[in-house]
Amino acid sequence: MTLTSDSWLALILSLPASSATPRMRIWRAVKALGCAALRDGAYLLPLKAEQAVQLQALADEAMQEGGQAWLLHVQAQDMAEQAVYQALFDRSDDYTQWLSDLAEARKAPPGLGSAELNRLQRRQARAYDAIRKIDFFPGEASIRAEALWRDFSNAIDAMQSPGEPRAVAGRIARRDRMQYQGRLWATRRNLWVDRVASAWLIQRFIDPHARFQWLGAPADCPHDALGFDFDGAAFSHVGDRVTFEVLQASFGLDGDRGLSRLGAMVHALDVGGTSTAEAAGFEAVLAGARKRCSGDDSLLADIGGVMDSLYAHFSSPGKP
Repeated sequence: MTLTSDSWLALILSLPASSATPRMRIWRAVKALGCAALRDGAYLLPLKAEQAVQLQALADEAMQEGGQAWLLHVQAQDMAEQAVYQALFDRSDDYTQWLSDLAEARKAPPGLGSAELNRLQRRQARAYDAIRKIDFFPGEASIRAEALWRDFSNAIDAMQSPGEPRAVAGRIARRDRMQYQGRLWATRRNLWVDRVASAWLIQRFIDPHARFQWLGAPADCPHDALGFDFDGAAFSHVGDRVTFEVLQASFGLDGDRGLSRLGAMVHALDVGGTSTAEAAGFEAVLAGARKRCSGDDSLLADIGGVMDSLYAHFSSPGKP
């Protein structure tokens, strides 16, 4: 969230000397909201910040504790004064500390298991989100932090799912579905977005009697298997298309409106680009399923129902 308003809220509090515990509780609360301290008991927040509505609750709490509280609207007199106020919300030091912690996290032993890696990523994500939530005027530090966070997340993903494919140039040949029935299909284990969606597409629209083998490494792919979503596989990224989209085009399914919308969602989650409203929800459901399911067979069965529902949703008349 980037704010440009010159309007602010000032919270001024005065608590009895005996109210040490409420004083500490309120201080922690204003810090969590991202308020700038003007002096002891005086705090500033941009008027349009989402957190601003919570200042009234803190004012009410202070008065319930026997103190006094004022919540005042403040208007910057000119651009210079506005710049002074905005400078109070510079989060560069917060980002610097977090980036230092992130650098230490990147030194994690390569042998860490999936659960430990997920915990490490969630811990850093919570710290990053806490800063972004109160970074009302993002600048260069925010841009650098975003880039390094993306690198860190990609590194974690690579450790959990080695062998992410690189796109190749060329045209996508049309295939005859009748020549691809009852086949063995293989991809990297620990299914994530493109792989689980591609497996569902194969099973649902290409080869209803497909058998799947989940590989520890692409080199383990049997010679008689149809590999997908790894370098050298029969079906993988081509140009700007992810594996799901390549399978669509290969088997003449790219005219299916519901599948095309699904493909756009998978594309955005796998390699970025314009996202869909449903993308974040699907990613969250998939992450939860990975924690619950005992293996990739059960994960595909579980997520298959979700994909069926999304396909029906995207295929509905009137769906943009």
